Amino acid sequence: MNIQRAKEEIKHTLQAYLAKDELGRYAIPAIRQRPLLLIGPPGVGKTQIMEQIARECRVGLVSYTITHHTRQSAVGLPMISKEVFDGAEYPVTEYTMSEIIASVHRCIRDTGLREGILFIDEINCVSETLAPTMLQFLQCKTFGNQAVPEGWLIVAAGNPPEYNKSVREFDVVTLDRVRRMDIQPDLAAWKQYARSAGVHGAILAYLELHPEHFYKVTRDVDGMQFVTARGWEDLSALLESYGRLGLEADEELVGQYLQNPDIAADFAAYLSLYYKYGDDYGVEQILAGNPAPAAYARAGQAGFDERLSLVGLLLAGLDGFFAPAMRAEELADACFAVIRQFKADLAADGQPVEMFRAALDARRTQLEEQKRAKLLSRADEVRAVRTDAALNGLLAALQADAPADADEALASLRKAFAPLPADRQQKMDAAAAALAAAFEFLENAFGPGQEMLVFVTELGMGADSAAFLAENPSEKYQEYSRTLLLSGGEARILAEIAADKARS
Repeated sequence: MNIQRAKEEIKHTLQAYLAKDELGRYAIPAIRQRPLLLIGPPGVGKTQIMEQIARECRVGLVSYTITHHTRQSAVGLPMISKEVFDGAEYPVTEYTMSEIIASVHRCIRDTGLREGILFIDEINCVSETLAPTMLQFLQCKTFGNQAVPEGWLIVAAGNPPEYNKSVREFDVVTLDRVRRMDIQPDLAAWKQYARSAGVHGAILAYLELHPEHFYKVTRDVDGMQFVTARGWEDLSALLESYGRLGLEADEELVGQYLQNPDIAADFAAYLSLYYKYGDDYGVEQILAGNPAPAAYARAGQAGFDERLSLVGLLLAGLDGFFAPAMRAEELADACFAVIRQFKADLAADGQPVEMFRAALDARRTQLEEQKRAKLLSRADEVRAVRTDAALNGLLAALQADAPADADEALASLRKAFAPLPADRQQKMDAAAAALAAAFEFLENAFGPGQEMLVFVTELGMGADSAAFLAENPSEKYQEYSRTLLLSGGEARILAEIAADKARS
């Protein structure tokens, strides 16, 4: 299965394991809650989906790479205590609490989340002395003599032996007590995630042209050569930063992330062309509705690679409109929700300014608790900071107006809030105009062919673009979705794409 399917399965398992019966007990007893064992190549996102699942399900997460541990840190250190048996006192060996079990209890204490996921990575690569402990952990859900607390799903992950010479095979007794899930790299599933995560447009366009380069691990006389999903995503983050700083990425730098010399050289060459296409076609002018005549002339003569690269550039350019529009939407909605709750709580004889300040303080406290519990993604944290700044602006306006009663306070907040929906509408209109301009250019340059199919498909996969289209229906998008994706046109065009790839 691919990583997205695995994520769905783990979420459903977590929900099933945490379901309670009429007496408040876990409906599936702990002995029947099999640990999940994910086996897949490195860099496909096994660790990353654990963080996503924990945030989305609002549960705790404790994550360990077990190869960093010794038997003592996993099981605990031996200590001598005394017990009385048949009237006689004997020294008895006991163990301190396992570092891993202690981390689960610490997570419960610090976050207040009594249920969660205990994720153990590289579980089939442990040392010989730790191997029996890992088998005991999977079979009995214990480290030493301490059990994993109830309400915690155990997920373990490892690599197949062809990727890691340290891999140990599990016996049948162990495998019969776990749910094994074999993960395979899947470009289609990764692209859906990559679009929502804002992976660099050059990478998405390149992999559209060369899907065989998405994930590749080989061994030859020069040693191990590999390209993984993690490598592409990390390279994307650097390319985005380099772009903001005005720096250029060369083949040597690319090769530090894509550790296959041929693929690194090929992508580095493509990256230079990608940026050149952006300048040559004038993507900003196209999205402004003023394409140069030369852009149409060149598009008509362009080869397959160049045409799909142009589609990627248009999508990346549109993301620069969709993202601000959706952030403005989120900001206006978040601030409006605070004002609406403030209105509901506002007492006729209360002090409006102090009440609004108290509401903001309570909101910040709640966000800090969520941050400590690691329930906020990076995007959530940025969103929270932006919202907090806007709410502070509303508070400042309220303080300046010094309202005497509730009606004056609400009038002051409405006036201070008004620029937010106005800014949202302006950004929505700009995004709609850019989208219409992109459709017009593609229609005139290529017609309803493979370029339009890729364009429409990618629009539906992006988090911001899909959200924008849900809020602002586009006739062109709906038209081409029907004709290209729903009426059988997709199969014909995919055949054309395959033929073009074979010729190029």
